[in-house]
Amino acid sequence: MTPETAHPEPTPFTAADYAARMAAAADSAADAGLAGLLIAPGPDLVHLTGYRPTAETERLTLLVLAAGQDPVLVVPALEAPDAARAVGAAALTLREWADGTNPYGLTAPLLDVAGRFGVSDNTWALHLLGLQRELPTTTYTPLTDALPMLRAVKDERELARLEAAGAAADAAYAQILHVPFADRRERDVAADLAGLLRVHGHSQVDFTVVGSGPNGADPHHEAGERVIRRGDMVVLDFGGLKHGYGSDISRTVHVGEPTAEEQRVHDIVREAQRAGVDAVRPGARCQDVDRAARAVITEFGYGDRFIHRTGHGIGVTTHEPPYMVEGEERPLVPGMCFSVEPGVYLPGRFGVRIEDIVTVTEDGVRRLNNAPRELAVVE
Repeated sequence: MTPETAHPEPTPFTAADYAARMAAAADSAADAGLAGLLIAPGPDLVHLTGYRPTAETERLTLLVLAAGQDPVLVVPALEAPDAARAVGAAALTLREWADGTNPYGLTAPLLDVAGRFGVSDNTWALHLLGLQRELPTTTYTPLTDALPMLRAVKDERELARLEAAGAAADAAYAQILHVPFADRRERDVAADLAGLLRVHGHSQVDFTVVGSGPNGADPHHEAGERVIRRGDMVVLDFGGLKHGYGSDISRTVHVGEPTAEEQRVHDIVREAQRAGVDAVRPGARCQDVDRAARAVITEFGYGDRFIHRTGHGIGVTTHEPPYMVEGEERPLVPGMCFSVEPGVYLPGRFGVRIEDIVTVTEDGVRRLNNAPRELAVVE
């Protein structure tokens, strides 16, 4: 397995980039009526500061953001050197605490004693309860509710990373078509996919779905011991992180020549995917993308077999807001990036899914995956 032509290295993020993100987040919090934001280790902290602790720990690490205040990262003393090396550290103040001291007492003076704060979704209850003991009149709301679009609109440097990740996933797909499928276990093909993603620059592989035959009718099937046989449809859905940003692509292949019905279902899903992508433009609503893709599948009689939303956002994680789903009336904005991935799932028989990552442009849409969407025949 050898890498394809290298994608240009994205321009590094700077301390000024992170400072701008933190300032914008603090202003968005104020606009939402919040006293500030409390950001624990996870994707929000990576996005805002570039800091990713090397290990999960029960010790409090918390970024405190509020309009009109300098950003502060409360961090355990033994992890402060790592935090200080993060690019965004130059744009904030580190406040260290030592084992045996009370980190919540150290953090409390940074907070409005009666404020309502947005907290990152993965904040430990242990830490929120500790803060509430110090400041019993504070209240908290998850960022998914308070600021769901915090990371949704990507700048040029982020788009470059997503484009590189998409190109790497395309290259992995091009090579997996030449790997034997018949008489091998799903998990063996999944391992091939993971290896190819790494060959093409992924530092992290998040998932490698290989759903063969009836297993393809389970959208989140985990590759297992089933032996792939000639005559199987095989759903491939794989992705991870490259340069810290996500890839996520789905294609459906067939081992040997497909039947007329299998080809027809694949053609329907391919047309639905095209319709969903064509619906993407500034000002359209998220649900419009779902409706466009779903209308095609419903027209051909498979509406009840399209059993999930049409898409999800992607960035420093492979799943994040916005979501392309009925009821989501949020307008699309240039710089948003998300999947368009309709599918048809026939229990006990087979499934088909086709997925690309797209970005909203000033006048429409651009695909970040360009691998062929035809039903590929593999051996």
